[in-house]
Amino acid sequence: MRFWGRVLGLQAKHSQFLLEEKPFRILGGSMHYFRIPREYWRDRLVKMKACGLNTLTTGRGSKKTARGLEVFYYYYLIFSIDYLIVFLPSWLLQDPEMQLRTTYKGFTEAVDSYFDNLMPQVVHLQYKNGGPIIAMQVENEYGSYAQDQNYMAYVKQALLSRNVVELLVTSDNKDGLNAGIVEGESTCQVNQECGITRALSDATMTTSEEVAHDMPTMVMEYWTGWFDSWGGPHNVFDADEMLERVENVLRAGASINLYMFHGGTNFGFMNGALHFNDYKATVTSYDYDAVLTEAGDYTAKYFKLRKLFSSMIVRVTQDPVLVSVLQIVKSEYPINMENLPINNGNGQAFGYTLYETVILGGGTLYSRDYVRDRAQVRMDVQETAFSFSPSLRGASPWSAIPDSAVGPAFFRGTLQVQYVPQDTFLKLEIVIFEERLGGRIIHSTDLAFLGRVQYVT
Repeated sequence: MRFWGRVLGLQAKHSQFLLEEKPFRILGGSMHYFRIPREYWRDRLVKMKACGLNTLTTGRGSKKTARGLEVFYYYYLIFSIDYLIVFLPSWLLQDPEMQLRTTYKGFTEAVDSYFDNLMPQVVHLQYKNGGPIIAMQVENEYGSYAQDQNYMAYVKQALLSRNVVELLVTSDNKDGLNAGIVEGESTCQVNQECGITRALSDATMTTSEEVAHDMPTMVMEYWTGWFDSWGGPHNVFDADEMLERVENVLRAGASINLYMFHGGTNFGFMNGALHFNDYKATVTSYDYDAVLTEAGDYTAKYFKLRKLFSSMIVRVTQDPVLVSVLQIVKSEYPINMENLPINNGNGQAFGYTLYETVILGGGTLYSRDYVRDRAQVRMDVQETAFSFSPSLRGASPWSAIPDSAVGPAFFRGTLQVQYVPQDTFLKLEIVIFEERLGGRIIHSTDLAFLGRVQYVT
């Protein structure tokens, strides 16, 4: 079923991507659902959107997205160099003649069976069918390991024959793209940044344009960090250097995907390893020195990228505010919320009520004790404060501050965390106040007792 207004989807035309014939620059970030506890999916997606990204790149099986994020969907039989064979079932190697990632019959039969079960769960989530998936990636870096020139064409046809209608893309370096692309107008080529040096030079962008010819340029994997191996140091990439490289990509008019935006954790035995030259097992943490930490906390990279993206995003006119779409009741006199003729005569149970009137002359506004909860008063949209001091003086005598301090006085509170905590944010503030008698010097502390026990004797 096609949705109205979603006919063409994402297209690769000439030097730019188009989404329904409108220019669309992909600002993407990678997150892998299997490296993030399900309870945190929404939190990480909201943080991605708040950073200014418009596209999520993820692996097979992830369906949960934040409103406003498009999705690059990877069917990924092979993930990357550190996940070389994890997602291929081990029983494939029971065949002594097995040739992985080729058109070997034993392998294609397994792929067909996998697609027959996977695609019915995915096709309805495509953009043209009303979902968030705007593109699907055919394999990953296949050209760098290519063994079978017919393999990519087979995979492409396997997707198309199962009702995949969105743009098909692939990702590789220069040499890999020359060996691992598929001819056809529905496939565009994107390149990744090569090497752990992080240096994205003009020559790299030129190479990308040469490979893509008359197609959009996209850095499919800009490495925001790198994973760690047992026995080695924690890899850290400088935030300012990363920002400069990303800015260079955007100035060149290219799209970009940050790998990783959030790394997460290699749970269980799913850590993988590097196999080039020396075998290096990857640690359990997949922090990756990414834009968000392994725990999902913000980093300097996050705030620098958000500032950069915010300078590029076009601000659109906001939808009408809530007040303009609410039901209006006209009355000569104020009506309390319970007696408002709304909700089928049931009045208003909770929330706010906005009272408006036109005042033709000056004067004093009195509440006459009608306000039993809370009220905000605005004059010509500007907030008007109450005359508070006279009320305070009328309530009780106001004593002068004595010359000598009476005290000291210490005030302490304990924060009780119930149930299973998820992401908890503490805003510690120093509140200075005086009772009837106060001194000239106030001592305070803002240290939180996080799980510690204090014994008072």
